[in-house]
Amino acid sequence: MHAASQPAEIAPPKATRREWIALGVIALPCLVYAMDLTVLNLALPAISADLKPSAAQLLWIIDIYGFMVAGLLITMGTLGDKLGRRRLLMIGAAAFAAASVAAALSTTAQALIATRALLGIAGATLAPSTLSLISNMFRDDHQRRVAIGIWISSYSVGGAIGPLVGGVILQVFAWPAIFWAAVPVMLLLLAVGPFLLPEYRDAKAGRLDFGSVGLSLTAVLGGVFALKQAAEGHLGLLTWVVAALGLAAGVAFVRRQRRIDYPLLDLQLFTQPRFATAICAYALTSFAMFGVYIFISQHLQLVLGLSPLVAGLCTVPWALSFVVGSMLTPAIAQRYSAPRTMVSGLALAAVGFAGMTLVDGAYGLPALVIGMTVMGIGMAPVFTLGNDIVISSAPPERAGAASALSETSAELSGALGIAVFGSMATSLYRAGMAGQLPVGLSADAVAEASTLGGALTVADGLPAPLADALRLAARTAFVDGLQAAAVVGTGIMVFSAWLAWRMLRDPNTPADASSAQPR
Repeated sequence: MHAASQPAEIAPPKATRREWIALGVIALPCLVYAMDLTVLNLALPAISADLKPSAAQLLWIIDIYGFMVAGLLITMGTLGDKLGRRRLLMIGAAAFAAASVAAALSTTAQALIATRALLGIAGATLAPSTLSLISNMFRDDHQRRVAIGIWISSYSVGGAIGPLVGGVILQVFAWPAIFWAAVPVMLLLLAVGPFLLPEYRDAKAGRLDFGSVGLSLTAVLGGVFALKQAAEGHLGLLTWVVAALGLAAGVAFVRRQRRIDYPLLDLQLFTQPRFATAICAYALTSFAMFGVYIFISQHLQLVLGLSPLVAGLCTVPWALSFVVGSMLTPAIAQRYSAPRTMVSGLALAAVGFAGMTLVDGAYGLPALVIGMTVMGIGMAPVFTLGNDIVISSAPPERAGAASALSETSAELSGALGIAVFGSMATSLYRAGMAGQLPVGLSADAVAEASTLGGALTVADGLPAPLADALRLAARTAFVDGLQAAAVVGTGIMVFSAWLAWRMLRDPNTPADASSAQPR
């Protein structure tokens, strides 16, 4: 048959104004979700004064939300494919609003921990449901990438304005108000979602395998808990037991997915080079980003001596760089192809990390802010195109599970980055402080000086010459750790760029959809 007689490929339908309005609606809960991750830290002093939690309870108030989100993402993604993505999103929004009210009304630390756990369970429905709905609403490749860029931008904006909005709220109201703020947004989603959002479910979905749910929850929660314990320097028996339990559950989970008819995680997706590349690049980027982030706020406040407000403002360009990068990515990818855009973004992120090694120079603060901003612009294509590749590589009926896998990989690699970079920083700090502590300090003071904040506190009680020497040594040792983290981050980005270039240029890899379309 001659080429001229072959039927022309039918272009996917373009999204209408209704889909774009619906995108704005589903971006709102994502913004609130990101704000909820950051705003609580500002309210901790007030919560501590009111509820008087123990140190362990305070940690659980902070951590339980992220634990539940990470542990249930894969389950919620598959559940959305089975029950319907819009239905699960509506259920999650209603549960999030109810849990927010319960959290605001909490009168004990135990009640706040429980309601934060419920918020995490509800929050786990948001990312996979909203991202998989985007795959249904935006069939055109370019429009879908723009939509994913807006979706990612909503998280970036939420993270950026979270501390600012939280500060304003706490300036006027008591701490429960930070939970009340989420209620009207979720009620708006419940009011307009059924009319604007399409429904999609897998008509052939089997029963939800609760054995897989239990194994995945154990594997993720065990892994995250062990990584956070390691990042905080707690490497006792409990950490190792939980890590071993999580690893064993992970191995059993993978084996189970190969046997059952309707797996919670479709392992066949990893045989696609584009999918595997996207997941690896997303995971490595999250690993490096979260790993270096633990240094930033401490450097701004404890090394440079900036106030919390000024330190927060210094991080705003970083968050906004994700917005700019996410919005520019679709146009760049359409012009130069998605693989080339992703590789270039990773290379630019490496330049940003490299710039952060100059933090100890005369222009250390501008170098840090510019390096963070360049890093954010470079990482944005990885997040935008990575998620696009993930959901477009999966069958339409499994888009929810695929998007949940993407978010889970980011959560786990982020926690691993915090643990690895935190451990590296601790080792470098202790090595830098060796022999720098003043003679005659008590054992408690020596233990307290094992962190930068502790060393500065100890210095406040010493005579001026000794105090100045201790502060200089502690800050120098900390900056050494930040520079080492920046060097490691640079290497990870270079390796990720090489990996993406190597895997995406494979002649057996399907061509990028946007580059295959006639222009």
